[in-house]
Amino acid sequence: MSQFFAIHPDNPNPRLIRQAAEVLRDGGIVVYPTDSSYALGCHLDDKNAVTRIRQIRGLDEQHHMTLMCRDLSEISRYAQVDNAKFRILKNNTPGSYTFILKATREVPKRLQHPKRSTIGIRVPDHRVALALLEELGEPMCSSTLILPDEEGPLNDAEQIRDLLEKRVELVIDGGSAGLDFTTVIDLTGEAPVLLRRGKGDVEPFGIEE
Repeated sequence: MSQFFAIHPDNPNPRLIRQAAEVLRDGGIVVYPTDSSYALGCHLDDKNAVTRIRQIRGLDEQHHMTLMCRDLSEISRYAQVDNAKFRILKNNTPGSYTFILKATREVPKRLQHPKRSTIGIRVPDHRVALALLEELGEPMCSSTLILPDEEGPLNDAEQIRDLLEKRVELVIDGGSAGLDFTTVIDLTGEAPVLLRRGKGDVEPFGIEE
């Protein structure tokens, strides 16, 4: 039976945030709200938890996992970022974007795309998610909460608990988190490339649809 925390989306309870971070450190999977939808998160170095997230989502190893980061300095530790990419990231984080970047050696091989050595990077614009990352002190490995037989993300925390109570350790109810995907931008080349249109606006990247 998974735990269930109701946390105010704008004023997260520090005690509950600390407990949620401990669940992650202990190898648990946490369902948490972001600025686009609910997501599944686990400790970066926990191989078993990452495998369980892939199983919940029905994902193979070709699918990019995402590192949820607190800020730009954390991004630069886990992804290769030159001056041009840094400016793009600075101007568009936090926000509803996932950026595909070349991974550094700090990223476990099992989280990287097996052929491209890339990783998804994101800084969420949601106080609960950012408070959890701050308490954890490092990125979370994360994936949007979409079940294999669903077309979009789940948005009702109590429904999520009913569906996943034996597969995750904690569900954080932060109210309605939305039903959107992030916009995915590939920054591995000379110019940004749109991989998926989502909540984030593409205009800042000079991308024509």
